[in-house]
Amino acid sequence: MKTQLEQYTVAEVTKGFVYNELEGKGLFGLDGTLVIQPEFQRSYLYGDGTKDVAVIDSLLKGYPLGLIYFVDTGDPSGPHLEVLDGQQRITSVGRFVTGKFAIMRDGREQTFGSLPKEDQDRITEAKLLVYVCTGTEAEIKEWFQTINIVGIPLNAQELRNAIYSGPFVTAAKAEFSNSQNALQQKWSAYVKGDPKRQQVLEVALDWVASSKDQSIDGYMAAHRTDAGIGELKTYFTTVIDWVSGVFTAPPDAAMRGLDWGALYEEHKGTAYQPDRIDERLQDLLADPAVNDHKGIYPYLLGGEDDPRLLNVRLFDAPTKKAAYKRQTDKANAEGTSNCPLCAVGSNANKARIYKLKEMEADHVTAWSTGGDTSLDNCEMLCVTHNRSKGNR
Repeated sequence: MKTQLEQYTVAEVTKGFVYNELEGKGLFGLDGTLVIQPEFQRSYLYGDGTKDVAVIDSLLKGYPLGLIYFVDTGDPSGPHLEVLDGQQRITSVGRFVTGKFAIMRDGREQTFGSLPKEDQDRITEAKLLVYVCTGTEAEIKEWFQTINIVGIPLNAQELRNAIYSGPFVTAAKAEFSNSQNALQQKWSAYVKGDPKRQQVLEVALDWVASSKDQSIDGYMAAHRTDAGIGELKTYFTTVIDWVSGVFTAPPDAAMRGLDWGALYEEHKGTAYQPDRIDERLQDLLADPAVNDHKGIYPYLLGGEDDPRLLNVRLFDAPTKKAAYKRQTDKANAEGTSNCPLCAVGSNANKARIYKLKEMEADHVTAWSTGGDTSLDNCEMLCVTHNRSKGNR
């Protein structure tokens, strides 16, 4: 890949600047010859009232914004330059000079248009050092990953978007990475992540790829040139609708971030009674013995067969000591083992007195059948019997 160092003023780079408020991204600059956010770029993240303001403050103080990289695509039919690195900074400057946000200056809120002429000139005449790069697509994408110097490291999905850029990624980002999409509010009850950081898209891709025993990379590579995202969108919608159909109560925070795609594949053929599911859900959410609320959902979907998913509260040390003393005193008086199951057997341990560390606490009445985690429902068993016991 070849590079050539160029120098542009802010005025030149922001001439013809266009910002899409709906999608939250800068589109064009440099008098229509520069694509500010090409397909492989992440979304605009600096619009938080801190990072974007810091960019403008740097220009007003005469500080350099650091090296910026453009790619010259050689396209004779349209914009031939694309931002390789520096998109966040250029978009911040472009948004400010076009009046999209204000800064505090000498204790007062100021837009670009309200700044004194000398401050406006200090911004627009600031020099930007730009390396213009030419090379193959593979070289450009590799360099894009290498120079990741924007200050907010690219995450895995942002890198994938760069590697597999094309019509599929463009369409997928428009659906799943658009924070203005009205469906994001519904999705956020089940999917954890920032759409602008491509985390919702990553979940959608993971679900559909996993259903085909593929990796996200493999799925994106296979569909890179697809013009639409029908399969991806349909599968994601199907999973979300399935979850909301089984669990009809208002979503609990514990639902967010579960691997619903995997749960759908495992249980999609099972018929559920939503009213019964909701009743048990509320009981379990209110049960102080249940430590892992996220585990409630796979537990219910699995027919309540695996209480380990709930991380049920264990007996504390004082309770175990009290139960041990109670059983040991009784065993010594009767000349039997302090393990109730050893005591009723005909084995060599029938009269053995176990040490506390050789025993484990168990529910007399299993928690899953209504037994509580209290001293009255606690018995100490030898390790062998406790671990061979079934539903406890």
